[in-house]
Amino acid sequence: MKVINPIMPGYYPDPSICAVGEDFYLVNSTFTYFPGVPIFHSKDLKNWTQIGNVLTRKSQVSLDDQWHSGGIFAPSIRYHEGVFYMITTNVGGGGNFYVTATNPAGPWSEPYFLEGADGIDPTLFFDEDGKAYYVGQRANSDGEEYWGDCEVWLQELDLENGKLLGESHVLWRGSMKHANWVEGPHVYKVGEYYYVMIAEGGTGFEHSITIARSKALLGEYESCPMNPIVTHRHLGKSYPVINTGHGDLVQDKNGEWYMVLLASRPKQGYCNMGRETFLAKVDWEDGWPVVNKGIGIIADEIEILLEEQEQTYNNPCYHFYEDKLDCHFVFLHNPDETAYEIRKEQGILRLHARKETMDDLVSSTYTGIRQQHHRFQASTRLTWNIVEGEETGMAIVQSNEYYLTAAIVTKEDKTYLKALLRNKEERFELGECEIASKPIEIILTGQDQILSIRYKQDGIEQTLAQDITMNSLSTEVAGGFVGCTIGMYITSNGKESSSFADFNWLSYIGR
Repeated sequence: MKVINPIMPGYYPDPSICAVGEDFYLVNSTFTYFPGVPIFHSKDLKNWTQIGNVLTRKSQVSLDDQWHSGGIFAPSIRYHEGVFYMITTNVGGGGNFYVTATNPAGPWSEPYFLEGADGIDPTLFFDEDGKAYYVGQRANSDGEEYWGDCEVWLQELDLENGKLLGESHVLWRGSMKHANWVEGPHVYKVGEYYYVMIAEGGTGFEHSITIARSKALLGEYESCPMNPIVTHRHLGKSYPVINTGHGDLVQDKNGEWYMVLLASRPKQGYCNMGRETFLAKVDWEDGWPVVNKGIGIIADEIEILLEEQEQTYNNPCYHFYEDKLDCHFVFLHNPDETAYEIRKEQGILRLHARKETMDDLVSSTYTGIRQQHHRFQASTRLTWNIVEGEETGMAIVQSNEYYLTAAIVTKEDKTYLKALLRNKEERFELGECEIASKPIEIILTGQDQILSIRYKQDGIEQTLAQDITMNSLSTEVAGGFVGCTIGMYITSNGKESSSFADFNWLSYIGR
């Protein structure tokens, strides 16, 4: 079977994976999007189905007042004696914690926050004697000599009570002299060795994966002489896949090994989709993992020995005839649930205006899905009931400082469709035209880094704006760790309001 990379296109960074029998489960970071940590299931590592989200309640994850790339960092998923564990960091909302479930689709437990667990990017390791260990990243305990001077550490963990036991132990400080940003650790026992595998070099262009081993859990760990075992930093910034790193190993039912890891696909030097999830084949030689043997980098496609399962059909158009939104939808920060009303008999999603806007570091009325392709078409159909000073329509969101809107506004008893691009402190008007006060379909079409905005009323399609450069909606310009989402929104722009807009669908087609 051939697997095409990326296996999880779009903003799905920091993958972690575990195997339970013939089943694989995978999770990703979500930062300040809610719900937190999507969870996917597969039997063949090629076809993945999102079965839910791990953090679905505000009691599990507090995201308000955190910058757009704050919140949930680098989750890790593990399975032990009938229980699934997801451990992660809420960087501005309590630190490191884990939740549990017997059904990976949920519901998941309330969080166990770990006192004394400094740093980020935690994972769990279950040793053969039944003991559980917390493994994490923190600043160099001997004193930071430079920005990014970090170490991987381990401490026994009482899972039942959510408490660290005994003393912490430093495992490794990376493979390179003056190693930068040693993070994303995972510990494995393979044969006679314990392995600690990490991300190193930061999560940008210099990203890499390195590994070390020891015959004793507490070390001393020897660095793999082939480190880094994965990187693309030597291939140049124009290579089609960059930022490669942050991996997790998994073994299938046949004893074959694989790695999931993140990377980015730039287009004309810009990564609007952020960091995505890729798959690599792993062989073992002389007690060390070899990634994509004979290639040494991430391949466009790989051949694996698992039998392909029937693919789940993904409808590119989301309708609103169910009691709740599809699990692919995300919100900014912790949403006000009263702002989202599904009227399934009519097949509409009613968004209620709130005074918050997408500029704010709290939740505004916005819900969307991830951009997953360089070339895409997204559309929605809506009717509205707004007053002057308010707006509703579609948005492409990179962060609270970088986004694009195609918005319906009213002025002096007239209705307009207006396109605007926010680039930090600047706002650029891209086009405006008067429209009729009747249902409208808004259509966003992306062609690599160029966007056009069209609209349709009474079956007549017209162009609002075209040749819009989307470079500012990228990690390279906006910074941070996320990719773009595309969705629907409404805001009263700082005023109390009873206005609303009704949406019939959100369609997304990519290639």
